[in-house]
Amino acid sequence: MYFEFKNVSVHYDKVQALQNVTLNLEQGEIVALIGANGAGKTSTLRAITALAKLSSGEIWFGGKRIDRLEPAAVVALGVSMVPEGRHVYPFMSVKDNLLMGAYLRRDKNDVKRDLDRVFMRFPRVRERLKQQAGSLSGGEQQMVVISRALMAKPKLLLLDEPSLGLAPMVVRDIARAIVEINRDEGISIILVEQNSRMALKISHRGYALETGRIALTGKSTDLLNDDHIRKLYLGA
Repeated sequence: MYFEFKNVSVHYDKVQALQNVTLNLEQGEIVALIGANGAGKTSTLRAITALAKLSSGEIWFGGKRIDRLEPAAVVALGVSMVPEGRHVYPFMSVKDNLLMGAYLRRDKNDVKRDLDRVFMRFPRVRERLKQQAGSLSGGEQQMVVISRALMAKPKLLLLDEPSLGLAPMVVRDIARAIVEINRDEGISIILVEQNSRMALKISHRGYALETGRIALTGKSTDLLNDDHIRKLYLGA
């Protein structure tokens, strides 16, 4: 298995955010993680990136146990995260934001090639290259943050609510970009979304989290037609 999240529990003081959660990811998959606010979706990503300490359980990636590593070491292994709420460096230029994603890299020629690849995927990022990132629209900032994560040359990309607060047309553009990144670059993706319909439409498999536990899992096409999922998350 390429990525394994095995029986993980996470506490914040006396509050339990995750309880014995197990999920996995095959190389080249998009896996959706859906659920209501407070279900534990972001805590799952924080655990993967070593930003939240595990109370119990193990996390494995590419045959290596990573839950005992520091965040920078997790990034160096090829795990990159797009945080909820975009979080650009607002007073830095778009170009400098992108280069921050490549901070740990030493392959300067490849960095330039990856910049060009980002510009092909998100032409608007190239158009805004010299602007301060904080002056961009919400959709443009999301493109910058995804591009910044790609500049780290990830093998596993974690996306936390990439559609949050965006107009429907921009959401479609972001969804299309996620599919293309996975298909064209072979990057495995864990997609956390409250827009459950979008997440399940573009992913291969899905997990539904409820109050820190996995409530349901399966192929995304099956979950889209599951009565429980439709009632709770799809507005059906």
